[in-house]
Amino acid sequence: MNIGKIQYSDLTRDRSRIPSHIAVIMDGNGRWAKRQGLNRVNGHNEGVNSARDAIEASVDLGVKYLTLYVFSKENWNRPEFEVNCLMALLVETIFKEIDSLMEKNVKVVPIGEIDDLPRDARKSLDDVIFKTENNSGMTLFLAISYSGREEIVKAVNRIINDGIKSIDEDIFKNYLYAGNIPDPELMIRTGGDLRISNFLLWQCAYTELYISDKFWPDFRKEDFLAAIADYQKRERRFGKTSEQIR
Repeated sequence: MNIGKIQYSDLTRDRSRIPSHIAVIMDGNGRWAKRQGLNRVNGHNEGVNSARDAIEASVDLGVKYLTLYVFSKENWNRPEFEVNCLMALLVETIFKEIDSLMEKNVKVVPIGEIDDLPRDARKSLDDVIFKTENNSGMTLFLAISYSGREEIVKAVNRIINDGIKSIDEDIFKNYLYAGNIPDPELMIRTGGDLRISNFLLWQCAYTELYISDKFWPDFRKEDFLAAIADYQKRERRFGKTSEQIR
C-alpha cells in the first residue's frame, strides 16, 4: 500500500524495527483552529481524524501498544467551556469509534485519574473498556487526566502501603498505571514544542523523540509513517558504543 512516498512494505521489511510501543503527544489543535479562523473546539474535533489515522496505521503495522495523550491533569485548568467540550467530544468519539475498535481487535485501557472525569465521560470510558477487554490485538492506552509526576508519586505511595522495603526497576514498573509493559521506543510530538509535558516520565528514559512542526489535525497517516521511518534509521545504543551493539 502506498502512503505518500512511504510504503507499509518498506517499514515492515524488518519487523524487529517496528516499535512495539509508540506514544503520541497530540499537540496543536487549538493553534490549528486559530490559524483557520475557527474556535479551538473545532481543532479538537478535527484532531480526532488524525488519532484515527494513528490507530489504523499502528494496527496495520503490527504495533502492540499505542499511547495517546488525550487530556493531561493540567488541562483541567483550561477555560471551563473548552474542558466541557473536550469531555463531550470524548463521549462522542468513543460512541462513534467503538465498532471500528472492535473490528480491529483493539483493547482500550485508560491511564490516569479517570475518577476525575464527569459522569457521562466516565460511563462512556467504562463501556469501551468493558466491550474491548477481551480483544487480543493492539492495546490502545488513553492517557486521560494524566500526570507523569503524579503517576510516580502514586506508585511510591502504593509501594509504601504494601510494606515493601526494597525495590528494583521491575517492581516499581508494576506499580505504574499500565504495569510492566514495554517502554515506548518512539514518542511523537506534534506542534513543534520541544518538551515532553509531564508525559510518561519514567517510561521515556530511553525513548526516541520525533518532533513535527505540524499541528495535530494536519498530522495524518503519511506523517505517522514518516515518523516510524525516521525511527528506523536511528541507532539505539542505551549507553553503549556503536561498536558494542553491532
